[in-house]
Amino acid sequence: MYSLVLLNGGSGTRMGAPQPKQFLKVNGIPILVYSLVAADAVPEIDQLVVNYPDGWRDDVEKIVHDYAIRTPVDYVEAGRTRQESVARALDLVVNEDVVLHEAARPLVRSSDFRRLLAAPGRNVSFMVPIPFTVAPVDPATSRVTGYLERDRLRNVQLPQKFALADLRKGHEYAATQDRLYTEDATLVAEAGLPVHFVDGADSNIKVTTPTDIHLAVSLMHGSDDDE
Repeated sequence: MYSLVLLNGGSGTRMGAPQPKQFLKVNGIPILVYSLVAADAVPEIDQLVVNYPDGWRDDVEKIVHDYAIRTPVDYVEAGRTRQESVARALDLVVNEDVVLHEAARPLVRSSDFRRLLAAPGRNVSFMVPIPFTVAPVDPATSRVTGYLERDRLRNVQLPQKFALADLRKGHEYAATQDRLYTEDATLVAEAGLPVHFVDGADSNIKVTTPTDIHLAVSLMHGSDDDE
C-alpha cells in the first residue's frame, strides 16, 4: 500500500490572486480537488498527507469534506521551501512506499497513479522529453557556457513514487550538503540511490500563471473522462 503526499502549500504569488492558486477554480472546481479525487479512486493509496499554507488548514479540510474524499487524510503545515514541506509530510507517512504529487498539477488522472504504481522499481518519476534546445549559461555575464545533449535530458513531472527509506536518505543527504532541490527524483538520485523514469504526458502541466489556468481548462475539455 502507498501513502500519497499532496504538496499543497504554495502561496501562488505568480498567479497574482488574493488566495493560494490551489483554491482557484478550473471549470468551477478548486484546483486542489482534481488531485484529491484522482488519488481517492486508487485503492492502493490508503493514506493522503496534505499540506497547507499558513492559515489555510480549515479551507483545505472543508474541501476534503465537501468533495467526500474517502481516503483518510492527515494534515501538516507547509514548510518554508518545497523540500522542507516534503520532509515535514514524511513524518506522517504510515506506509513503506510513498507517492508525491502537487496540487498544482490538476490534470493528473487515476490511471496515471495506477500506471506509476505498476512501473517496475520503487523509485520512479514521470518525465517527458524536452522538445526545445537548452543551453548552460552564466547569468551574471549573460554568456553561453557550453552545450547540453537534449536526448539525455528530461522534463521532470509528478507524480513520483519512492521507497520511504530511500526518500528519507535523499533528504538527509540534501541536508548534509546544504542543498535545496525543486523536486525529489534528482534529490534521491544525487544521494546515490536508483531512480528510474517512465514517459509522462505533455498535458500534465503545472498551473503557475493565469495563462496556465486557461490552458488547463482547454486541456480538460479536450480529454476523455477517466476513472
